[in-house]
Amino acid sequence: MSKTTYPANRAAYLLVDPYNDFLSDGGKVFPFIKPIADQVGLLDNLRKLDREVRDHNVPVFFVPHRRWEPGDYENWDHPNPNQKRVFQGHHFARGEWGGEWHPDFTPKAGDTIVHEHWGSSGFANTDLDFRLKQKGITHVIVAGLLANTCIECTARYASEMGYHVTLVRDATAAFKPEMMHAAHELNGPTFAHSIVTTDELVASLAE
Repeated sequence: MSKTTYPANRAAYLLVDPYNDFLSDGGKVFPFIKPIADQVGLLDNLRKLDREVRDHNVPVFFVPHRRWEPGDYENWDHPNPNQKRVFQGHHFARGEWGGEWHPDFTPKAGDTIVHEHWGSSGFANTDLDFRLKQKGITHVIVAGLLANTCIECTARYASEMGYHVTLVRDATAAFKPEMMHAAHELNGPTFAHSIVTTDELVASLAE
């Protein structure tokens, strides 16, 4: 893929699901992604991205999954497999530690927190597209969790809606290496305009 430049005032950083359950020791999902998270340096790369996009005045959008509440998914006609897992495990429970932001990735003044998504796409049934368009955004950088579910679905949806999409291969994780491979080597190249490492993205922002 060709080297990408990010036009001033037109790029945004989408941070997907930075909850304690995903990113913190003691989180309900973290043990399942920890081997890959450690391998790619997930937390350090997310910290670097957070610092660099802010230093370069790239707007930050928090794209959160629905925080589980009692009654969620009960009596639904056909919850999908991921929704069934949330229902069974009470992931990202509202009002509980697991559903709070990881302490290194909390919203700051000027950040945008979009409506929580019920499925995997940060766009479906939320205000993300509207909020991006109101800021004149054309390029989105997508990072967070999980590589082959919410990241892929959000990024693919963005591409379908006409945004320029960048995936950051070492600022995400998944349950299995095969899932990471599929996300970045098989599926990602069919919709993403750029698939880069954190360091490659930082270098592009600096230019």
